[in-house]
Amino acid sequence: MRALPLLISAAMAVLLTGCLQRALLYFPADKLPAPVEVGAADYDVVTLTTADGLSLTAWHAAAEPGRPTIVYLHGNAGNIAGRVPKLRPFRAAGLGVLLVGYRGYGGNPGTPSEAGLVADGAAGLAYLAEAGVPPGRVVLFGESLGSAVAIRLAARHRVAALILEAPFTSIVDAGRYHYPLLPVATLATNRFESIRHIAGVTAPVLIVHGARDRVVPVAQGRRLLAAAPEPKRGVFLPGAGHNDLAAFGAADIQLAFLAEFVGP
Repeated sequence: MRALPLLISAAMAVLLTGCLQRALLYFPADKLPAPVEVGAADYDVVTLTTADGLSLTAWHAAAEPGRPTIVYLHGNAGNIAGRVPKLRPFRAAGLGVLLVGYRGYGGNPGTPSEAGLVADGAAGLAYLAEAGVPPGRVVLFGESLGSAVAIRLAARHRVAALILEAPFTSIVDAGRYHYPLLPVATLATNRFESIRHIAGVTAPVLIVHGARDRVVPVAQGRRLLAAAPEPKRGVFLPGAGHNDLAAFGAADIQLAFLAEFVGP
């Protein structure tokens, strides 16, 4: 009989751990406006179909002839509407953009998870393939949490390039930085082990990271750069933090990288 309370306590601990992890990792904004409401009249509302049967709302702006298309995988907060301003320099340069709407974000069905977000990104790649965009014209762009999704996809699929903003080596490493007294390695279920997966990436890699980042230490971006195969570039901006890379010229750096490795 003594075993029953222990089993119940263990089950509650596991459940609580999972709920807490979701609460700490994912901060979705439910309301998704129309593109025109956020100055994105050049985007169409499209539907991505995931391998596990979800229909997700995404936004797509087509590239000018011969220009690549960015598959944008955003961070853990908000939704795709908030990423429109930072992508305007890419649209102005004629690049296409597919803003992938995650499950559980922006009114989409489902609950976010590591496997789920990777499936959502894969659905974005499948959508572009069906639209006739070849892999050599597809650029994966991952921001913060989205960097881990982008790395997983780039290790599995042929793409033209991989751009990472403020990436972390793993959720365990990021968790230890913020919660050094907790047994993060034991409790983490969404692990996002980018440091392991980046070795399988064959596309050119660019990492842009702020040296004053207090969310993901720049040391983790440097470790990822060291683990990535060539060709690769790392730009570590001295005055930048986690969310202000655009103010320090990140878009110019990223466009120059694409001009070098992907071309017009």
